[in-house]
Amino acid sequence: MSHQLPFYLGHNSELNADLGDEEILQFCSLMKEMLNILLVDDEDIDRLAVRQALDATGLSINYVEACDYNSAIALIERETFDCVFLDYSLPDKDGLSLVQDLRKAGVKIPLVVITAHGNEQVAVALMKAGASDYLSQDKVSPTSLGRILQNAIRIYQAEQQVELAHQQLRQTNEQLVRQNQELAQQRQQIQRQNLKLKELSKLKSQFLATTSHELRTPMNVIIGFAQMLLLQRHGSLTSSQLKMVKCILKNGKHLLSLLSEVLDFAQIEAGALELKVEEFNIDQVVNCTVNDVRPLALQKGLDLSVTIKLKNCSVINDRSRLHKVLKHLLMNAIKFTKSGSIWVNVYEVESQRLIIDVEDTGIGLSQAELDYIFEAFRQVDQTIARQYPGTGLGLAMTKSLVQLMQGKITVESQVGEGSIFRVELPRYISCLGKLTEIKVPAYN
Repeated sequence: MSHQLPFYLGHNSELNADLGDEEILQFCSLMKEMLNILLVDDEDIDRLAVRQALDATGLSINYVEACDYNSAIALIERETFDCVFLDYSLPDKDGLSLVQDLRKAGVKIPLVVITAHGNEQVAVALMKAGASDYLSQDKVSPTSLGRILQNAIRIYQAEQQVELAHQQLRQTNEQLVRQNQELAQQRQQIQRQNLKLKELSKLKSQFLATTSHELRTPMNVIIGFAQMLLLQRHGSLTSSQLKMVKCILKNGKHLLSLLSEVLDFAQIEAGALELKVEEFNIDQVVNCTVNDVRPLALQKGLDLSVTIKLKNCSVINDRSRLHKVLKHLLMNAIKFTKSGSIWVNVYEVESQRLIIDVEDTGIGLSQAELDYIFEAFRQVDQTIARQYPGTGLGLAMTKSLVQLMQGKITVESQVGEGSIFRVELPRYISCLGKLTEIKVPAYN
């Protein structure tokens, strides 16, 4: 079809009476548009009758005429028509053959067949073959042709809209198929990259574990020799030598501590860290840990206090891991507190859940810093010349150890007002009463 428009009417009052006011206004607004109509009939007088009937509707029509099947086919192949009126009886082939062949060829324009009077069987065959409508020759009039033309074009337009919708749907489906294929390829690529990253992470963890283990042996030797020199059993050291040996011992122990952190982290990542469960007194573990770090707090002039409010101090968990977690939190609090106090509070939230709070009056953390505080190798100050040194693994490992002990750790903090690290643990974990080994899941 050369243009998309609904059928429009002229001034035929009988035909207009069948339409609503809105349709008439719409059709009249398109009166200047011209329909391209093909008339196929071998009789001149019959073609003239159809033209006169259509002209009486007041429509603007351009007529193209053909006298037989072959001429009609040739014209339809060259031009675009809004409708075809064809006689059933053609000299070379009948109208039924023309309808069938056009529909098989994919031609979808309206085809209206004019039949002989009373030939209903032919009419049914035409409609089955794909004709848009049919009309007996004795009923050709402006009203009948106008109504048939209106309905044929409306149906054609509706079919075109449906076809367009189907085409758009097919295109959308094809696009979705392509996108799904692309997503599947991307997913496979991501899976391959993840496998590669996991392998690299595994190799890194193995390297860290091996290197840390190999370095700890000579570092222990260095520390041992430094301690022997400090005993001065084979001669006295000068004050300068004594100072250097103490420096070697101090830095050696610090380096050994860093190596131990890296080794523990590598074991956590590899899922090889084991939990040893036993029954112990949490009061003793907390006070022992606090006493270990109290000299460091005193050196900075910090007040370090402990409050334990428990009806029952018996706990079944990993004593050494709890000591390590608490010690790191206390060392962290001492490191980031210039003045003021540090408090350790132990209490119950219910009979089977214990809370350990480590609170300080230190530098505090912003909300942005809280978002990544438990990530490995992340520190508040990431520069080389940072004021607070360290590997950035302490809190990451602390979180993993707490999770290993079936607990959780959270933090509350404000810049300049200090921080509260809260560890919540079950009083008894699942393996009751026995010394048991549990593997920690890989760090995430």
